[in-house]
Amino acid sequence: MTSPHPLIEAQGLAVAYRGRQVLGGVDFAIDRGEIVTVVGPNGSGKSTLLRALLGVVTPSAGRVRRARGLRIGYVPQRLHIDAALPLPVRRFLSLPVRQSPARIATALAQVGVPDIAGQDMATLSGGQFQRALLARALLSDPDILMLDEPTQGLDQPGVAAFYKLIEEVRQTLDCAVLLVSHDLHVVMSAADRVICLNGHICCQGAPKVVARAPEYRALFGMGTGGALALYQHEHDHSHDENCDRDHPAPVEEIDQEKASTR
Repeated sequence: MTSPHPLIEAQGLAVAYRGRQVLGGVDFAIDRGEIVTVVGPNGSGKSTLLRALLGVVTPSAGRVRRARGLRIGYVPQRLHIDAALPLPVRRFLSLPVRQSPARIATALAQVGVPDIAGQDMATLSGGQFQRALLARALLSDPDILMLDEPTQGLDQPGVAAFYKLIEEVRQTLDCAVLLVSHDLHVVMSAADRVICLNGHICCQGAPKVVARAPEYRALFGMGTGGALALYQHEHDHSHDENCDRDHPAPVEEIDQEKASTR
C-alpha cells in the first residue's frame, strides 16, 4: 500500500515512438524507503518507463507527478567512456556539477571503492565502474535512486555485492530505489515490490505474490527457478486479483517538459 503522498506517481501513462505505442495505461507510485524492481522481456518498455518518470520522454497520454523539490539520482543502463580520453574518476564525479574532494571521497567510500579517485574511468573493472556511477548518483543526495539494469556485465558475486550495496544505501539515505533488472533470482529476495511490465503492467505486488501470478509465470516460466526462460506473453488475460493495483492520491503535478533531475 502506497502513501497518499508518493515521491513519484504516474496515472494512465502512455508513451509512443513514431506512432507505435510502447507503454500504455501505466499506473505507478513509489514511496520513500521502498525498493521497487521492474522486470519484463526485452522491448517491454522498462527503460522507457524510467525515462518518462525522469521527464526525459514526454508521455503521449496520462501524467507524471513528482513531489516538490524531488532529487533524483540516475544510473543509466549503458555509458561509453572513450579509452583514448583521459578521464579520472574524480573529474567524472564533478561533471556537470563541481564537487569538492571531500564529497567525492565520501561518495566513493560509501559505495566501497575509496581508492579509485585517481584512476581513469576506462581502466576500471565492471564492478568498479558501476560503483563509480552509483557514487555520482549519490552526490545529488537523492530522494530516489533510479537504476536501469545496473548489474549488466557483472558476474554473480558482483551482482550479489551490488544489490547488497543498494540495500545499504537505501537504509543509510532513507531513499526510494527504482530499478530495472533481469536478475530474477536476486529481485525476489531484494525488492519490496516487483512490477511485471510488457507494454503495460501485467502484475505488481510483493515478490511472493507476483511469483504466484499467472502473468509472471507466462512471462518467465517456472521450470528454471525463475530464470528468464520464455519471454513470451499473451495479452488475452485479466490482471490477477492478488496483485496490488493501488491508485494513491495525487501529489504536486509538474509539467513533463519542465521536469528535470538535479
